[in-house]
Amino acid sequence: MDEKYLRVSVTTPQKTWVFDKVNTVSAPGIMGGFQILINHAPMIAQLEIGEIKLNLSEKTHLYATSGGFLEILNDQVSLLLESCEQATEINVNRAEASAERAKERLHSKSEDVDISRAEAALARALNRIKIAGKIG
Repeated sequence: MDEKYLRVSVTTPQKTWVFDKVNTVSAPGIMGGFQILINHAPMIAQLEIGEIKLNLSEKTHLYATSGGFLEILNDQVSLLLESCEQATEINVNRAEASAERAKERLHSKSEDVDISRAEAALARALNRIKIAGKIG
């Protein structure tokens, strides 16, 4: 009997990745994280800042995302993401600098600061730092 897998495509404005033999996908839905297995019911979900995890037979891939959408149909998972960065490629020093800049903006008390934008920048930076730390 042939073993079944999920086919996963990850698309961002910068690039696309395709994986043919994925066992499970974990994603950060806006209503909470969830996992996709073989024969999952069709679904569309909005994603938030968090971790995308692809479990392949030979290894696990971790990605930091700033959100987007996911669609499941016939064991094909399509992720359309604002950003997606593989854990092994995250520049932790750059992420830490981004987090510090966002914290400074939030603590500045300046009327020029867009609070929600600074909070989102901080959340993205902290997410990248957290995910990069999972590979060490």
